[in-house]
Amino acid sequence: MPNIISYKTITPIIDPSAFIASNAIISGDTVIGKNSSVWYGCVIRGDVAKIRIGNCTNIQDNTVIHVTRAHHLTNKTGDDGGPTIIGNNVTIGHNAVIHACIIEDNAFIGMGSIIMDLVRIESFALIAAGAVVTPGKIVKSGQIWGGNPAKYMRDLTKEEKEYILVSAKNYSELADEYK
Repeated sequence: MPNIISYKTITPIIDPSAFIASNAIISGDTVIGKNSSVWYGCVIRGDVAKIRIGNCTNIQDNTVIHVTRAHHLTNKTGDDGGPTIIGNNVTIGHNAVIHACIIEDNAFIGMGSIIMDLVRIESFALIAAGAVVTPGKIVKSGQIWGGNPAKYMRDLTKEEKEYILVSAKNYSELADEYK
């Protein structure tokens, strides 16, 4: 059984169609949508702000997802803090760190990437494996960013955009097999 933990009386809401691995830890103000998957060793901690994960999104092994508290001086968060919002059909590769950011529908986050506070990854953007996207950056739709600190590399090809959808579909099917 995954470890689902209430925080200050707020319990995660997980759609019954989602696959949650047996050793995943999910806490607090977290909502996970239909047919999404959270794989082995993941920690999703919605304690000081909310986490929202859309439909058909896969959060691969050992990923950490967290948020930033309200009125954080450095990040200048308001009353709602720095939530993490992840859209539909998103692939987040193994060992990623996702912190207080927005990842729009159909984005792809490579293995070992770090996405920092107040970053926005637009739809059909791709973050290369091992990239560190520093606070406040906006990765535009159709772009690939990589490196540390991450920078624009080039635009995605049509085939690469199509692969983002295939990746999400493949993980949805794999999750069905595990269920």
